[in-house]
Amino acid sequence: MGVWGTISESLTEGWWMFYDTLWALVVGFGLSGAVQAFVSKSEMQRTLGDHRPATIAKSSFFGMVSSSCSYAASALAKSLFSRGADFTSSMIFMFASTNLVVELGIVLWLLIGWQFAVAEFVGGFIMIAVLAVVLPRVVDVHELDAARSRLRAGKAGATGHEAHAAMVEQGDDDGNGKPWRQRLRSRSGWADASGYTISDVTMLRKELVIGYVVAGFASMAVPTSVWQGLFVTGHGFWSALENVIIGPVLAFISFVCSIGNVPLAAALWKGGISFGGVIAFIFADLLALPLVLIYRKFYGTRLAVKLSLVFWAVMSFAGLVTEGIFAGLGLVPTKLRGDIATTHFGLNYTTVLNVVAVIAFGYLYWLYKNAARFGGGQGYAKDVVCGMQVRTSDAPARADHVGQTFYFCSDKCHQKFEGAPAKYATGSAVETMTGDPDQAPAPSATDPVCGMTVAPPAAVSASYAGRSYAFCSDSCRSTFLADPLAHLRTARDPVCGMDVVVAEPGATATVDGTGYVFCMQGCADSFAAAPGGYLSRPAGAAR
Repeated sequence: MGVWGTISESLTEGWWMFYDTLWALVVGFGLSGAVQAFVSKSEMQRTLGDHRPATIAKSSFFGMVSSSCSYAASALAKSLFSRGADFTSSMIFMFASTNLVVELGIVLWLLIGWQFAVAEFVGGFIMIAVLAVVLPRVVDVHELDAARSRLRAGKAGATGHEAHAAMVEQGDDDGNGKPWRQRLRSRSGWADASGYTISDVTMLRKELVIGYVVAGFASMAVPTSVWQGLFVTGHGFWSALENVIIGPVLAFISFVCSIGNVPLAAALWKGGISFGGVIAFIFADLLALPLVLIYRKFYGTRLAVKLSLVFWAVMSFAGLVTEGIFAGLGLVPTKLRGDIATTHFGLNYTTVLNVVAVIAFGYLYWLYKNAARFGGGQGYAKDVVCGMQVRTSDAPARADHVGQTFYFCSDKCHQKFEGAPAKYATGSAVETMTGDPDQAPAPSATDPVCGMTVAPPAAVSASYAGRSYAFCSDSCRSTFLADPLAHLRTARDPVCGMDVVVAEPGATATVDGTGYVFCMQGCADSFAAAPGGYLSRPAGAAR
């Protein structure tokens, strides 16, 4: 077979793997969007203060009902930790959000068998239990204090715009204060859910395409001898051990994370990796090289290296134990032979389910495009870099640009924006998700003194605590600068970038007659040590 023939067969195999799992992806993303819209984020912050068994269980649950994107999960785990959540609970939240999710199990089931779907959850809980025991004993308190201080001081590459959760006095502001049961019965609630679904698909589309394409080539273009040389077989326990160790290494160098690594896992299973090796590989989407570099940025080199080694060991151990359990029960399936995808076009259940799924996805997309019409999108913003929908109250990062506030799903997207804001800031305000960028309102801002709507580029402006404000006239500007806090309900903490309720700050300070509010005394102390350094730094500037 020639080169073009191999390429054609590889792409065809990747396509049929996608076709086999299309309906499952729609179901998974749909469910994920619903739980993200209806499950409270503020509840997470209130309950993850330690790593007792009950708290570990809660962090696992909250992770299961969050986005399955590895980048978003790592950003939210970092944000939870920086706000005071226990480090171990935050890491377990991250593990659960990328491994104990519905869409992952369904796609595994369809591509390589129900045993892998069940093993993913069994092994996932084993991994979480081991991590809960090991991590507190490996990472000492001083390292955690240093990491939290690093995040709160803005030295972790987040440039100070940690969009911390809404203040406690606001209560659970998810869904604009409406109880989740009421939102569940409203079209606006489902419009918000559709926004999460569409934005998750948009955000993960590259990972999915790469995953299916790479899996097709790994299945059809890589000679069997290559896999046989990579995966040791025929030596019992030692073969199983080598495979679960090599699985995470392949994940590290594959650069494919989230659900995109499932098709590649199917190709590895066909190539000869052990049952436990497949499970360890899937777990290790959190060890993809880009994520390891993110850990380094968040927590520092020493802690990032320690975390990566612990993750590797725990993932390999969980894969090995899971294989032992399934082997003991006689549930390890036989190796794949032939094509991974076996269902093609025709009158079969896959085609019928795919047709239904496409229709359902079309309805979700219609809801998304008409979110504003149904009262949805309030309190949400669209990450202009990756397209993910985020709550403005608990977005992991934010930035101010020409009088507008932009929200991001992760620091990775924030940094891309800061590197080329003109590329992503198209002139449309993004304070709310309208569902349709073409229907977005014209750029505007509200004068905090008189309440008038003004156009930021042409308006009189002033900076306070690292944030730019627009005014209708010099008179309003002067009134504001005389006492900024008198005209603001929330103000920016000039140290960490958090939005602080002016009436109930964590701490206050006055410099040259101007008052400032802080989320906590630690930020106030940092400010007092060098106020000029914080006041001269514009929002979005690197620390």
